[in-house]
Amino acid sequence: MALKLNISEKGKSWKLELEGENLFGKSVGNVIGGKEIKSDFDGYELEITGGSDIAGFPMSKNVEGTGLGRILLSRGWGMREKIKGLRRRKTVRGKMISSSTVQLNLKVIKEGKKQLSEIFPEQNQPKEKKSETPTLVS
Repeated sequence: MALKLNISEKGKSWKLELEGENLFGKSVGNVIGGKEIKSDFDGYELEITGGSDIAGFPMSKNVEGTGLGRILLSRGWGMREKIKGLRRRKTVRGKMISSSTVQLNLKVIKEGKKQLSEIFPEQNQPKEKKSETPTLVS
């Protein structure tokens, strides 16, 4: 199954689908070289900040391994209420990347030779504006 990577850099994000198992075994918080992802990322250093699995459970760096775990949270995922002292038990995925991982979030630590806008030219296009005047059909 393909991994969907979200690479963020200074307020912008870039999307990439990766067919490969070379990231399996890494965990949230690890810094990886850009060459491990694609040869275009030569010189880049990326930090794994999170991700989610097939069922949509987020990865947590507080849970060891690749399995599911239930942790007690006082703030964070799904904790909208601002009630003091409120805690809720949530199901999360472990911090290791495995075959059940579908999506990963990466943060650029060190830039490489090419800019990300050069690597992803199709994602660098400005969005088209929709026409504001509706067309009437008779």
